Amino acid sequence: MSDTVLSLSGITKTYNEDTPGEIRVLRGANLSIAKGEVVALVAPSGSGKSTLLHIAGLLDAADAGEVSINGQKMDGQSDRRRTATRRNEVGFVYQFHHLLPEFTALENIVLPQLANGVGERAARDHALELMARVGVDTRASHRPAELSGGEQQRVAFCRALANRPALLLADEPTGNLDPDTAETVFSALMELVRDTGLSALIATHNLELAARMDRTLRLEGGEIL
Repeated sequence: MSDTVLSLSGITKTYNEDTPGEIRVLRGANLSIAKGEVVALVAPSGSGKSTLLHIAGLLDAADAGEVSINGQKMDGQSDRRRTATRRNEVGFVYQFHHLLPEFTALENIVLPQLANGVGERAARDHALELMARVGVDTRASHRPAELSGGEQQRVAFCRALANRPALLLADEPTGNLDPDTAETVFSALMELVRDTGLSALIATHNLELAARMDRTLRLEGGEIL
């Protein structure tokens, strides 16, 4: 297995191509993230960071360029192969938690594992272990509406890591929280990432949080600096 968990090479993306409203979002973006490395992606709103994360996580396709995950080139792969890689190798966290409201916190973390073929008991044990690491195990039986914003986001972190991915992609994971809660949630995320040894690309506009990661990349003019 490659020591480089994520590699983006020459990524370009244009919306409304060849029209008066054409928007060139990415212009040959390049980056690489090593195993166990936590990298901040700093960019203003509307700069294309969400698009970049979606392409990195195989949720969207670039117009040109190459995406590799764990040394495997994903360009030209079948939809089935891309879906399997996304499910097994990549975890996603968004600004809003997107938990399933009709299920408990525990069930939200168990369900992705069941879909991936894990037995129910093992899935529950692993979910509770993750929840304990971020301090929400006592809220396991509560539905999302019964949790605070910080608790909801910590459950979302656990869900993202439920299938033991190699790569975590997070898009402004504390952007919807007040400063004190954001600090608590970010510290929980960093501890979880470090404990599990996975790699992470975390988009944030908070320079103080970015400074606590291994290094910072900037997305400007469609390029990564």
